[in-house]
Amino acid sequence: MIRRLVPDFHRQVLAVNRVERLLLKLTGTLDKAGVPYAIIGGNAVAAWVATVDEGAVRATKDVDVLLRRADLDFAAKALAGVSLDLHEVLGVSMFLPRRNPNPKTGVHVIFAGEKVRERDAHPFPDVTASQRSRAGFLVLDLPMLVRMKLVAFRRVDQVHIEDLIAVGLIDDAVVRSLPDDLLPRLEEIRTTE
Repeated sequence: MIRRLVPDFHRQVLAVNRVERLLLKLTGTLDKAGVPYAIIGGNAVAAWVATVDEGAVRATKDVDVLLRRADLDFAAKALAGVSLDLHEVLGVSMFLPRRNPNPKTGVHVIFAGEKVRERDAHPFPDVTASQRSRAGFLVLDLPMLVRMKLVAFRRVDQVHIEDLIAVGLIDDAVVRSLPDDLLPRLEEIRTTE
């Protein structure tokens, strides 16, 4: 049994390292090219959680980036130079590594100022609602990240909110920043946690 776990653990470590390399390649290239962006999703949650407790950081399998639609072509040109190519997969824009273009583990693009789904109550904010993380890349600011997680409200988003609550990042100031229609969702997570 131990022998079987070691290769599985090794593959998991390699997968985490691959996501980190992809994140840093993406953000370093966008920074160098002057393309405004903000990291969102699981990597943004991890960056925020790490400010309080690095041991509570959860791994993720892909990278989510917030871009302005008007900057997509400029981003695509810059990223093609580091072997990340723009693809459209089932209506989702994404940057995939040229050598192993797997949509499950690529860079998913969300557009600033737009809704992901028509039924979403709020659009994503602009990329200017961001700040530098300890790791050096731009990450969506905490109140906007919480808002977007509550808008999406998939199970993974709820888990991310639980992680932020667990380390004490969702304080009264964050709660006051939320639109009234999202407060019941936050309360639902708090009471089922």
